[in-house]
Amino acid sequence: MSIIEWKKVETVGVITMNNGENRHNPEFIRAILTAFDEIERDPTISSVIITSSDPKNWSQGIDLLWMTGAMAINDLPAIRDFMYGLNRIFSRILLYPMPVIAAINGHAFGDGTIMACACDFRFMKADRGFFCFPEIDINIPFLPGMLAIVRKAIPGYKLEELAFSGKRTGAVELEAHHVIMKACENEEALMREALAFAKSFNKQRPIFAEMKKRFNRTIIEAMEKEDPLFIEPLQLMVQG
Repeated sequence: MSIIEWKKVETVGVITMNNGENRHNPEFIRAILTAFDEIERDPTISSVIITSSDPKNWSQGIDLLWMTGAMAINDLPAIRDFMYGLNRIFSRILLYPMPVIAAINGHAFGDGTIMACACDFRFMKADRGFFCFPEIDINIPFLPGMLAIVRKAIPGYKLEELAFSGKRTGAVELEAHHVIMKACENEEALMREALAFAKSFNKQRPIFAEMKKRFNRTIIEAMEKEDPLFIEPLQLMVQG
């Protein structure tokens, strides 16, 4: 089984992450970008869902085992390439010429949460899984582009609470603050609701792409102009 697979469900491309905690590493980056490319080549698809085959995890974010291994051998170019690769995922979602919907069926932590925020819409199951920014507890501040992404998805007052506390938040609370579209009873309800919503889109790709380009212009600029100021010198952590 590939770590990323996708299938077509009527007019929807459903991307499934198949690697347990679905942590982000160079292999993950290549696989999910390939899936987006393949889906876009099918002109009959008009929306995308991202979900996970693991009932416990949607995505736990950066693969710290890979990262610490690269640091141990001082492979700084690989770490820089990886950070820019994460931005390629975020940019691809932010500029994708159709809606991208996160069907969050388990824990979304750290960089996984940021990827969910990059999506246009979010659904989440209510019976299991937390949405969390643990960066405050592991001394990793948001890059400017990441901060711009989460500001897109989360009201400012709620974002400050979640980012500064590292609080684990469930679907019902997230729905109340309009971070997600709907808290779904269980996984079956989650996919049913997400698919029904995704199938409701039949917009033309050029106008959808242009709208997303204009809505997300400042986020893209932050990733392109500000993130390198931290990625190039690898100022990614705060020393405690």
